[in-house]
This record gives sequence, structure tokens and C-alpha cells, in this order.
Amino acid sequence: MSAPAGAAPPAAFDLKPLLFASMSCTMAMMAFVAVVGPVARVLGLQPWQAGITVTVSGALWMLLARVWGAASDRHGRRPVLLFGVAGVCVAYAAMCLAIDGALRVRPGVAWAFLALVLTRGAVGAFYAAIPAIGQALIADHVPPQRRAGAMASLGAASALGLVLGPAAAAWLSQFSLSAPLYGMAVLPLLAWAVLWRALPREPARAASGLPAIRLADVRLRRPMAVAFVAMFAVGIAQITVGFFALDRLGLEAAAAARVAGIALTLVGVALVLSQTLVRRLSLTPARMIRIGGLVAASGFGAAMWVDSAWSLYACYFVSAAGMGWIFPAFAALAANAVDPHEQGTTAGSIGAAQGLGMVVGPLVGTLLYAAGPAVPYLLVALMLLLMALWPAARQGPD
Repeated sequence: MSAPAGAAPPAAFDLKPLLFASMSCTMAMMAFVAVVGPVARVLGLQPWQAGITVTVSGALWMLLARVWGAASDRHGRRPVLLFGVAGVCVAYAAMCLAIDGALRVRPGVAWAFLALVLTRGAVGAFYAAIPAIGQALIADHVPPQRRAGAMASLGAASALGLVLGPAAAAWLSQFSLSAPLYGMAVLPLLAWAVLWRALPREPARAASGLPAIRLADVRLRRPMAVAFVAMFAVGIAQITVGFFALDRLGLEAAAAARVAGIALTLVGVALVLSQTLVRRLSLTPARMIRIGGLVAASGFGAAMWVDSAWSLYACYFVSAAGMGWIFPAFAALAANAVDPHEQGTTAGSIGAAQGLGMVVGPLVGTLLYAAGPAVPYLLVALMLLLMALWPAARQGPD
């Protein structure tokens, strides 16, 4: 493929350091997700307040993803990505200290809520750089016909973090609710060190003189819509799993944390398996979205019959197996639709759509949860079903 306007052709790029960084930071992020429900319950926070702690992170992801992507278009992928990961290191350490301090001193609901919102929000603000610039790096160095497979590799690395992160959180939660966070805090630092050593140094980028791609660009409508629905589903699944284990299954806080951790671990296993399969197939992104949407919808819809930990695990596994087809598909769909000099901003636009899903999903999920633990899952199933059928009805053949 051609190089970005005004830049030299890209040097040979090793994807492995990027995969390691994605896996490590995902492990750290998922440690928080696995314990947020029980932590909120111990601190006296309501479910909607726990939802806000995740929502603020998604809001900042939505607002800053395009900023990170555009900055990498202007200043280079390496320096901007290193700065973002360094920010994750600092913000995550602050979050660990805030949560541990709140559990020890019990400062009151208002102060605990404020500390969680500020520190989790800071983590999300810097984390937004990782998927946006990671996807742009793949678009820079991988030809269009191989991008879906490369995006699936990146997704599989993140999914491996989904496996290892909650598994570690489930084991560490037997010591304390803050132990999983402290245990994972070293991972973003390791990610930064690996990227600093391995990412190629780039020549200075010359301004292309072309306007940045607009958020409402017609080429991005379909991948952005799919990205929103996918992250809306993920946001609901993440924020409700701990409360679901507490209320639907009648578990105590520590047991609920372990069940949530196992369910999210199985999500990672399913994502690794499905995205490994996707890498071996030659399907168009549109067909991948259709297949994945139907499978994921069936998994979420089955939540209405969950009455044990094992049935909860099965629902999450099937749902994640379908989502593993969707995530690399919308990223490749967007990258293939634009020109080389637009890749960073395009990846940021997709990140903004995902961030919007993470803003709306936890809020809607926690509000609907009051109507019944299965209600948020049924809404997600319907949205995924419509998403799967929409391309066939509106977009024509693959």
C-alpha cells in the first residue's frame, strides 16, 4: 500500500510488541471491571453510580479518540502512543490508591464516588490512544486484503488480556478487593517499556495539506454504527455481570466477584478462539458482521433463562464468540474505506463511536437493570440482531 502523503514508505513493522501492549493494558482494565460491582456494594454505592464510573471513562474515550488519532497523523505513531501508555500507567496507579484508600477509610459515598470517577476517567482518557493508534499502525503497514486478519490478531491479543486479567482478579480477590488492582498495576508499565524499545522511529511527518476526515463522512457511517452497537453490548455486559451474580444468583460479594471474573475470563477464551478462526478465513467484513451478530444475539438473549453460574458462563461465552467476528470486521471496514493519510483520524472516529457505546451502554444497562436482571441483555440481543440483518437489507451484496 502507499505511504501517507508527505511521508516515506513505512519500514518493516513487527506486530508483536503492539499485541503485547494491548494484552497487558486490557488485563489491567479488566481487573477493575471484575471487582467494580462488589467494590461499589461494599462502599455503599448504587448500581447507577458504578455505571457512571465506567461511563465517564467511555465519555473521555469518545471525546479523545479522534484527538489521539489525528495527533498520530501529525506527529507520528510512536511518540503519541508512548505518551498515551505512560498516561495509563500514572492514572491506573492513582486509581489503585484511591480504591484501596476508600476501602480502608470509608470516606463516605460522595467522596468514594468522586475518587472512582476521577481516576477511572483518567485511565480511559489515556487508554483511548491505544486502540486508535494501534489500528492506524496496522492500516499503515498491512495491505487492505489482510487487514481484517491483522485486526483480528490485535483483537485476539486484547482477548487474551480478557482471559488472564479476570482470572488473576478472581484469584487475587480472595486476599482483598483491592489486591487485583495492585497486582495488575505493573502491566501498563511493562507495555510502555516494550513499546519504547520495539516501535520503529519514524521520520518527521510533513503536513498533507488535506482536510481531516469528518466524523459524519459517509464512508464511516456503517463501521461507526457497528462499532457503537458492539461497545454498547460490551458496556452493558461488563457493568451488569457483578450485580447479576449478586442478585439473580444470590451470591455474597466475594463469591460474586469470583463468578464475574470467571465469566469475563470465558469471554476472553471465546474471543481468542473466534478471532483465531477469523484470521484463517477469507470473508468480507460485512459477512463477518452478519455471522457474528447472529451468534452474539443468541448468547445475550439466552440470559432470561440463567439460573446458575454455569448458565451465566455459557451465555457470556456464546455472546463473546459472536463478538469476536464483529470487532475486527468494523475496524477493517473503516480502514479499507479511506485514504492512507486519513488512517489515524479514521481509527479515532471508530474509537469515538466505541466510546459513545461505552457511555450509553452502562447507563442504559444499570437503569434497565431495575426492571429485571435479564432486561438489559434482551435489549442487546435485539440490537445485535438488527445490526446483523441491516447490512443485508440496506447495503446490498458483500
